[in-house]
Amino acid sequence: MDSQENSLAVIVLAAGKGTRMKSDLHKVLHPIAGRAMIDHLLASVAELAPERQVVIAGHGKEQLEKALEGRAVIALQEPQRGTAHAVQQAEEALSGFSGQVLILYGDVPFVTAATMRAMLARMSEADAPAVVVLGFEPEDALQYGRILARDGVIEKMVEFKDASEAEHATRLCNSGLMALRSADLFALLARVTNDNAQGEYYLPDVVNIARGDGRTCAVVTCENADEVAGINSRAELAAAEAQWQQVRREEAMADGASLRDPGSVWFSWDTKLGRDVTIEPNVFFGPGVSVADNVTIRAFSHLEGAEVGEGCEVGPFARLRPGAVMKAKSKVGNFVEMKKTVLGEGAKANHLTYMGDADVGAGANIGAGTITCNYDGYFKYRTEIGPRAFIGSNSSLIAPVRIGADAIVGAGSAVSRDVADGELRLVRAEQLVKPGWADRFHDAMKKKKAEKKG
Repeated sequence: MDSQENSLAVIVLAAGKGTRMKSDLHKVLHPIAGRAMIDHLLASVAELAPERQVVIAGHGKEQLEKALEGRAVIALQEPQRGTAHAVQQAEEALSGFSGQVLILYGDVPFVTAATMRAMLARMSEADAPAVVVLGFEPEDALQYGRILARDGVIEKMVEFKDASEAEHATRLCNSGLMALRSADLFALLARVTNDNAQGEYYLPDVVNIARGDGRTCAVVTCENADEVAGINSRAELAAAEAQWQQVRREEAMADGASLRDPGSVWFSWDTKLGRDVTIEPNVFFGPGVSVADNVTIRAFSHLEGAEVGEGCEVGPFARLRPGAVMKAKSKVGNFVEMKKTVLGEGAKANHLTYMGDADVGAGANIGAGTITCNYDGYFKYRTEIGPRAFIGSNSSLIAPVRIGADAIVGAGSAVSRDVADGELRLVRAEQLVKPGWADRFHDAMKKKKAEKKG
């Protein structure tokens, strides 16, 4: 078999309206662990390095085009007349292609590259099946189409609505995923009819047509039925999220992280954790977070687009937004928020602080209630705080501004001009003192209150 015949094309069906989602967002763009479900699928597909990728779209075609950004050819199915009709819409995009074709579903996002490889490998065995179908055995077969097979060779494929009672008793179900050679695929599709209960063109009929020609069709059984779980509703989306999170939590602990209450920690698809990381309850990781070794993330912290260096401490109740970088052994405490800010090695912001668009030097100490005033309503500006600087509590640093190395900003200051290295800056109004005024005030008010009661 030459290299062209060994090449791979992938067809992803995503033309359904997703009415059960009750959403303006295309069904396959709903996120799981911060990543659209179709992107979970395409990430697994990428491990097989396909030569071509085609996504079959209908409702929401424009959304898919924008989300995929040219990563796949979009073919339109309009109107929708069943899964066989949907796959036929890829014929033009696969013109001149003579390799293997995988047919996948955009709302079945967790199929692994290993499973896909198993399907393709089965095609290359001695009996050279015309069609390889991915089957699975769920605990409850519900209304899935059934596969009647013996020793991995398919004898019949039947949709649930067209199956007999005896066929309903079969536990081997059709996931809908298939592998075929390109030349076989479109020749078989051209012979599919809509003579069935729904009046649609069913993709599984290619198996029965191929068998009628005397050709072998095979089934590869998926070991984990969760791998082929389809997502059609908000409840199923939540179940898929829970399934993904459970697997990720177990991976994190197996890799050397301590999760004090695993069920309350939520990861993103790309969260990276080092060894000996301790994560307290109710911590949420959005996309783009990397955490180095020996980090403690305390309860109720939220991290997204952030880099946490070795030996750092985060929270409790901290928020790290995109662009937050904590260098080794730095610390942010309770109710501290960082955005597009680098916190230098060993620097600390222990309480009630906002650091936005700032560079904080090593060993600096940011007092409680400090804010970097980075926005004037039109533009963002940066604040630079030098090494070992001390920012007193309740200070406002009005950007653009630089606080020098070893400088001290007195508590309650509103600093709008640069502070030199080693300088003390106090920006406070002069205190007004009136001895005895408070005593006279209290006496007068107490007398007035007593007169009103009388």
